[in-house]
Amino acid sequence: MKNRVVILADSNNENVDWSKIGTLFTELSELYQHARERQVDIVLVEQSRTDMKRQVASRIRQYNGLTEIWMVSKQSSMVEDLPNYIDGTLSEELGVDRLKQRIELILHQKDLLRDYHIVARSARMKAVAEFIERIAPTEMPTLIVGPSGSGKELVARAIHDNSERSSKPFVAINCGALAEGILESELFGHEKGAFTGSIGKRDGLFHKAEGGTIFLDEIGETKPDMQVKLLRVLEDGTYYPVGSSVPKQANVRVVSATNRDLSDAIVEQTFREDLYFRIGVVKITLPSLLERKEDIEPILQYFWSGHKISYAIGALELLMQYDWPGNIRQLRNFADRIIALKPGGLADVNDVERFLEEQHTSNRNLPVSTGKTVEEAGQELIYRAILQLGNEVRLLRDLITANLPSEVTSDAYVPSDDAVTSSDTVEEMEKVLIAQVLGATNGNRKEAAKRLGIGERTLYRKLKKYNLQ
Repeated sequence: MKNRVVILADSNNENVDWSKIGTLFTELSELYQHARERQVDIVLVEQSRTDMKRQVASRIRQYNGLTEIWMVSKQSSMVEDLPNYIDGTLSEELGVDRLKQRIELILHQKDLLRDYHIVARSARMKAVAEFIERIAPTEMPTLIVGPSGSGKELVARAIHDNSERSSKPFVAINCGALAEGILESELFGHEKGAFTGSIGKRDGLFHKAEGGTIFLDEIGETKPDMQVKLLRVLEDGTYYPVGSSVPKQANVRVVSATNRDLSDAIVEQTFREDLYFRIGVVKITLPSLLERKEDIEPILQYFWSGHKISYAIGALELLMQYDWPGNIRQLRNFADRIIALKPGGLADVNDVERFLEEQHTSNRNLPVSTGKTVEEAGQELIYRAILQLGNEVRLLRDLITANLPSEVTSDAYVPSDDAVTSSDTVEEMEKVLIAQVLGATNGNRKEAAKRLGIGERTLYRKLKKYNLQ
């Protein structure tokens, strides 16, 4: 541990014997030199050291973005207004032995992330790593939930690689990318002549993954008929190749993934509840990149390793302000762009500004760089689209009724002018829309949810939120 931890302390501190924990420095220049020459996992900074500023932290992390900086306070009370470049706090009151235990836990979490090939230093991803450590040795079906580009397949591979099935195959398939008939053939195989073009017998992915793990990405996009067949495999390991009446047995662990809330899909009857309980015996939730921005710097360094690309502090700060709706996949796009345009060079503010401008141009109607979460930004886009559609429907209705002798009516919901003109925030627009639809349906919640295009459970949740009973 002493080789991985350094302490920036005052020379006159007699409360803690830092020599039992790590390498002690009293000068920043010495710390910089040490970080340049050796891997530093944790920097402990005494609270009295007011020279640990953002620029100092940034300079330390330019050598290793995974270096964590923890503040050590004299009291056990929480430090208020902790800067976002500080990863956490410890207290001198813990004493040397308990401080060592806490630091050993942090190092263990970092080792787990490294073993699982997950580049992160955020608390959210440390929790994911610890969860993988607990469930990987088991046989339990696992559901990974997270937005597109957040690393779901990477987590699935970590589960497989650290299980007793690691010596057997890991097979992945995107269930949302294939039509239902093709998906069934891909998963379960088919017999010769089972359908037009099947000139020979073919084994499916469940057979190829025998003894190992099969990863079903975007399982929420499967159709009900396919869900029945997947449920049978999960319950007793039985499946039938297409065109065969002879059952086969599968000895595989199933890890599934989805980028949407399957509980809403269950309410809307597009996903089977019994299958949900089978695939989600344990569930891992991955945060978006927006929720773990401290991981942007180490991920970029990982993408640029071997390319000798450096970056300006201002460029990094600009990247940290962006919402990254495409998550790690979009960040990889930026990293590859710099590799192509500036091999061995410096990524500066202008490079970032051009990249972000292109993102705004190509996604002109998407809510980017708003400071909102991805879910909030998505809701804003949806409701503004509803309002715009309502205006267009109103204009079309007026045109039709003005030129036809008979009155034309429609059950489609059209927002009133009040909803468009008087509501400035997403919450206000949403509340007005829901209230108007409830009035139009005489309080029929099922019909109101249908017209709004949301699940009943979601509607009930929003009624409670806005006190609309």
